[in-house]
Amino acid sequence: MRVGFLGLGIMGGPMASNLVKAGHEVVVWNRTPGKQVEGARSASSPAEAAQGAEVVWMCVADTHAVEQVLFGANGVEQSLSEGMIVADSSTISPAATAKFAERVKARGARYVDAPVTGSKAGAQSGTLVFIVGGEERDIERLKPLFAAMGKKIFRMGNTGKGQAAKIAMNLQIALIYEGFAEGITLAAKLGVDPGTLVPLINATMVHSGVVEYKAPAVLNRDFTPNFPLRLMHKDIRLALEAAKEARVKLPALETVEEVYEVAAEDGDGNLDFAATLTLLEKWAGVEVKGVLV
Repeated sequence: MRVGFLGLGIMGGPMASNLVKAGHEVVVWNRTPGKQVEGARSASSPAEAAQGAEVVWMCVADTHAVEQVLFGANGVEQSLSEGMIVADSSTISPAATAKFAERVKARGARYVDAPVTGSKAGAQSGTLVFIVGGEERDIERLKPLFAAMGKKIFRMGNTGKGQAAKIAMNLQIALIYEGFAEGITLAAKLGVDPGTLVPLINATMVHSGVVEYKAPAVLNRDFTPNFPLRLMHKDIRLALEAAKEARVKLPALETVEEVYEVAAEDGDGNLDFAATLTLLEKWAGVEVKGVLV
């Protein structure tokens, strides 16, 4: 398929590369010049990348970035054509997604929100999970592309529901990790070796995929960004905004957002979100480290 791929960050770059490897004709664009994908042609603007494409795929930072890519100067809107599908793997506002979709559909194109989970490793290995909102016929057309980049598709409903489900998922990831980080910090302060605590966690009902994935990096003091703290903070705010619109109270997330706010102010925004642990350590006067037993 002819694909215009917009956004070559931690996730987008590997995703576009996997499309090329699967034999698709890919034209790429990135806001910051210089990033390229082997086997893909680079465009100077979103409009150029979208010109003549069957599918335009976005993976950018936030709601504002999606709006600019679609409707800003030299945006995708200029190149929209009848039957083209715009797919968005960014994580953005569900309400804004619905508005963007209406504007795209008014030009005869189609719109699918398809945020992902699986982090950098999943993007590189082509094993992402897509959380999708859109019409069945559009999702069916996109299946060869989904297959090149991921292992599973979950359709959550019509346009916008993929984004709604994604922020609900990330809400849980943030809370689960915060529980782990607070628990292991307290244990370390009380003299428990974190290297012995993690196997206990994994052997009991406290076990979770979040802990299993993050614990080795935490114990090794490795906060290389797989999912940057600044982006998790953005998703937490998206969840809180959606909750306010829906008149839903999220007291635990409101508290965790304060932790992320301070961590960001401390300069940890570009580290992995697991680096919120370092703030807890500073408050507790202890360092969490150990070797898994």
